[in-house]
Amino acid sequence: MQFVMQITFLLLLTYGLAEAGPPISKFNCTSWCGNVSIPYPFGIGPDCYLDKWFEVVCNGSGGSEKAFLTSIDMEVRQININSYFYSPTVEVLMPIISSKTCTSTRGTRSERRMNFTGSPFSVSEYINTFISVGCDNFATIADIVPTVFGCTSDCTPRMKVESSGLLRCSGFNCCESRNVPSDLQVFAVDFRSLNQSKGSVQLNESTEPCKYAFLVNKYWLDRSKTDPSSVNYWEYVPVVLDWRIFSWNSKSYELFNFLKDKRDVSCSSSKLIPTSGFYCECALGSKGNPYLDGGCEGNMYMWRKRKAQLKIAIIVICSSIGAMFLLIVTWLLYRVIKKRNKIKRKQKFFKRNGGLLLQQQLSSNANNVQKTKLFNSKELENATDRFNENRILGKGGQGTVYKGMLVDGNIVAIKKCNKVDEGNLEQFVNEIIILSQINHRNVVKLLGCCLETEVPLLVYEFIPNGTLFQYLHEKNEEFPLLTWNMRLRIATEIAGALSYLHSAASLPIYHRDIKSSNILLDDKYKAKVADFGTSRTVAIDQTHLTTLVYGTFGYLDPEYFQTSQFTDKSDVYSFGVVLIELLTGEKPVSSTRSQEGRNLSTYFIHSLKENHLFDILDTQVKEDSNKDEIMAIANLAKRCLHWNGKKRPTMIEIMIELEGVQKVSHVEPNFEELEYVRKEERGPWNDASISTSSSSKTGTSSSSEHQTSLEGAKRQHRIRTWRALRQCRIAHQCGQ
Repeated sequence: MQFVMQITFLLLLTYGLAEAGPPISKFNCTSWCGNVSIPYPFGIGPDCYLDKWFEVVCNGSGGSEKAFLTSIDMEVRQININSYFYSPTVEVLMPIISSKTCTSTRGTRSERRMNFTGSPFSVSEYINTFISVGCDNFATIADIVPTVFGCTSDCTPRMKVESSGLLRCSGFNCCESRNVPSDLQVFAVDFRSLNQSKGSVQLNESTEPCKYAFLVNKYWLDRSKTDPSSVNYWEYVPVVLDWRIFSWNSKSYELFNFLKDKRDVSCSSSKLIPTSGFYCECALGSKGNPYLDGGCEGNMYMWRKRKAQLKIAIIVICSSIGAMFLLIVTWLLYRVIKKRNKIKRKQKFFKRNGGLLLQQQLSSNANNVQKTKLFNSKELENATDRFNENRILGKGGQGTVYKGMLVDGNIVAIKKCNKVDEGNLEQFVNEIIILSQINHRNVVKLLGCCLETEVPLLVYEFIPNGTLFQYLHEKNEEFPLLTWNMRLRIATEIAGALSYLHSAASLPIYHRDIKSSNILLDDKYKAKVADFGTSRTVAIDQTHLTTLVYGTFGYLDPEYFQTSQFTDKSDVYSFGVVLIELLTGEKPVSSTRSQEGRNLSTYFIHSLKENHLFDILDTQVKEDSNKDEIMAIANLAKRCLHWNGKKRPTMIEIMIELEGVQKVSHVEPNFEELEYVRKEERGPWNDASISTSSSSKTGTSSSSEHQTSLEGAKRQHRIRTWRALRQCRIAHQCGQ
């Protein structure tokens, strides 16, 4: 836009240069006073006029400037140096002449006399007219004997009737004479009554009516359509004066000799009272100021100049249009190339970030993958305010998580992953595939991803209340204390999610990085398992994964560390550490503990053996829970931390046991379960238990059989837990 404005200004400037006329005043002299042009030989300031007769003074400021001819002390309205038909002229304002008996709101006007004798100025013969207003009036111009020039006016009814069909100043109260004497330099008026003009006795001067007379530019009078009878309200009227250069001083003589031989200037001289003078004009077909060197532009000269200016204008315009066209084409090419490069860059990033591998996985029916939305980079940039630092929710080994809002108003968590190496493509795509398979209330839901950026972006449902780690280890007003019931429920929900991953998903999934910072809490403080970047799916008949050791120190399964074989029991070990965190409120690794107890699992096992468990419990846990529940959870955690993975419980067993602790501490079993206990005590397991046993051996049951076996196992475990607690209460060995 700025470029276009500059080109437009350049074109206007070129056009202005082409249309600009020749100079009218001398170099470095003022050419205007207000809206009055001041051409040479007139001028404002020293060395700007020919002689004192042509000196002009400009008075006033701020748009109210007025030009005055100092030699005759009159205000100038217009100066013309080329007339072609008449002499050059200057229009001035002359005062109204009135009889001595006239009064007005402006005061009494006495008779005035204008005298230009000896000046180069005279009243223009053809442009001005003489007008007189008054009753019983015979007005004549004085001092032009033997010539008598004037007019008569009367106010009798007869004169009104005779003049009713005529134009202005036809004799009734106003008269006009249009043939002003030539070379008039003195203007004065004699007022007489009509009776005096006939030789009657002169009337008393005090009884004479008021009379006015004035010279005026007849064309101005015609244009303005002014009624001369209202002259008593006027002060000045415009009058046109002819002028010549007649004072034969050195300057005027020099000027005449300079101009007389010029082909584009025509000069004439005539008899002007009392001396001879001259005036010049540009030759016919030319225009400009003939009194200046190069002031006239003739047809040929002007044509050549215009032609040269036109060439310059054409060159400038064509160059400007060409430059503009070139700029537009360059800009369009830049946009096209930029867009193409952007597409190529997105394709490059998509391929580098595992987009092709993801497409293969998504198109495979074997994965049973739900439809995952592919977001574009612009949408996610807008959602995070261009990944503003104020939107960061957290940072981890896998990347940085930002809070964002999509165009539909949904709040999401956008994970900006660390740069994915080609060797880790499979690991990254694995998280997308795994999360696409998972549909569980205690697992963070993946909404989609974006792979066309330099680093991959994953879009999750937004979990508002932070991580379990923050509530356990960063206690403040933002993260309030968790009660024992809340901790027990969170542990149960985590176990339920892991049980689903290990046993109920279409393919078993090992999380491989269970820790409190990967457990999120929603608005109702329900647990959500997150961060599946290192997770793996395994075949149903596969018992372990052999991989490079990966995990978080303090949660890492020692058996996996030694053998590099990751099993479902490795997740159990990590979950056991989370249970200890819930019990103790301690971090998995802490330098504030003794050398032997820096690792929380070692510290916990040692305290349990030494019967110091209640010394290391979190204050909130000791206040809210009873001894039986604490011991049940502590023993469960101990089993989860067993060095031999095969002796650790499964996640299903852990979930059932946690549910049992939750329920038994609040309600008694119903009569159906009591009846079931009696039957179980008398005989073998029912069909549900058989189904469970069979299912566990074959590992190939259908989803409906798995559900039946799971319910049976839960029921059996609740019964065993209820029986143990009943015996405990009978022996009076249980806590409150």
